[in-house]
Amino acid sequence: MTPRSTRRTFLTATTALGAAVIAGGAVPAGAAELGDRGPGGPVRPQQPDQELRAILRELDERRIEAIVRQLASFGTRHTASSQTDPNRGIGAARDWLFGQFQQIAATSGGRMTVELQTYVQPPADRIPVPTTITNVVATLRGATDPTRVYVVSGHYDSRCTDVLDFTSDAPGADDDATGVAVAMELARLFATRPPAATVVFTAVAGEEQGLYGSRFQSKQYKAAGTDVQAMFTNDIIGASRADDGTHDPFAIRLFAEGVPTAETPAEASLRRSIGGENDSPPRQLARFVRSVAANEATGMDVRIVYRRDRYLRGGDHIGYLEQGYPAARFTEPHENYAHQHQNVRVENGLQFGDLPEFCDFAFTARVGRVNAAALWSLASAPGTPKGAQLRTAVLANDSDLLWDAVPGAVGYEVLWRETTAPDWTHVIDVGTALAAKVNLSKDNVFFGVRAVGPNGHRSPVAFPSPTN
Repeated sequence: MTPRSTRRTFLTATTALGAAVIAGGAVPAGAAELGDRGPGGPVRPQQPDQELRAILRELDERRIEAIVRQLASFGTRHTASSQTDPNRGIGAARDWLFGQFQQIAATSGGRMTVELQTYVQPPADRIPVPTTITNVVATLRGATDPTRVYVVSGHYDSRCTDVLDFTSDAPGADDDATGVAVAMELARLFATRPPAATVVFTAVAGEEQGLYGSRFQSKQYKAAGTDVQAMFTNDIIGASRADDGTHDPFAIRLFAEGVPTAETPAEASLRRSIGGENDSPPRQLARFVRSVAANEATGMDVRIVYRRDRYLRGGDHIGYLEQGYPAARFTEPHENYAHQHQNVRVENGLQFGDLPEFCDFAFTARVGRVNAAALWSLASAPGTPKGAQLRTAVLANDSDLLWDAVPGAVGYEVLWRETTAPDWTHVIDVGTALAAKVNLSKDNVFFGVRAVGPNGHRSPVAFPSPTN
């Protein structure tokens, strides 16, 4: 066994294969320090760059509050409410959102376009008659890698106690004017800046009736072959105090599924044989968000929840998951159910209804900063590596990884962790190589690969598939 004082980590490039060879010494049985168990250094959070810090400073709580109050003023935004009344109903909200996004697009120098994405939903669950559903979509074209796309969403429809009641007041402040407000405020902040990749800011409809608008939207992207590398829905991000008085104004939940919704039987069989149920693209996305957005610049902690969503609930990220896109949901840490899916009323001195006065707009602004940090960091970094593979044809105590080149990347890093660790612990710089041999058994640890840009931004991690 190598004495502890002489253990070392080294890296050399092998010109024949264009690979990096990484070796590390072993440790005595029972050693506790993760840093002593193999090659590489510790994984550290990515700090906000100067442009991102400016975005976070400029995010305006007052604008978010004004958007929420304006949306609540339409009375109801039920999907089946009036499409033509200029003052009340989902049509009035749609037209106002479209106008606001157009004003933002006018500041982008032609890089942002706004459209109404409309279709007629035939009768279905919670849709008793054919109903027009319209998503408002603002697309900010990337400066250098426009085919790579990131989506941030909130739903602008609302509901009261009876999901089919489209006439009663349903102000929908927290659920989900707050999510729409964050998407719109991020559009304003990003419009005058040139992210490398394309970012889509969208307000979708039909969520309360069955995720109809987002499902339609994700299918359109899939049919067009769009490379959506991440989607976030912000749904119920407006309150920091629960009905039992629990108060947590400096944390946000991020729901990220493990077993992929769109997994095929063959993929399921492969996953069961190697593990990986904690390494789905949404889980890697969630780890990325925490690494770039849980810091002093946002003032927030990101609490990753290993679930697709809460019990008995669902959100607009599910439609994207169904199409095989990485997607996750932001939701406040403690919900107040007196202010969700309730008719506006007072019972026994308790006010029910989703009213703006129950929102904590400072909290929503901080959630907006988490979103901004995640989206800016994603759109400024190279894309997630594709084609990541781990060779398994030969029994060996070292591990061979390979991956495809990523446009805009100036280097790559191999990450690894113990199988019981929730997040990546070790990182190895392999330079520009597209393959690496690591002196660790693939049977004992998990590996991942990420790309590095010229500005130091790192991509999310790609989990390798086994190959011969």
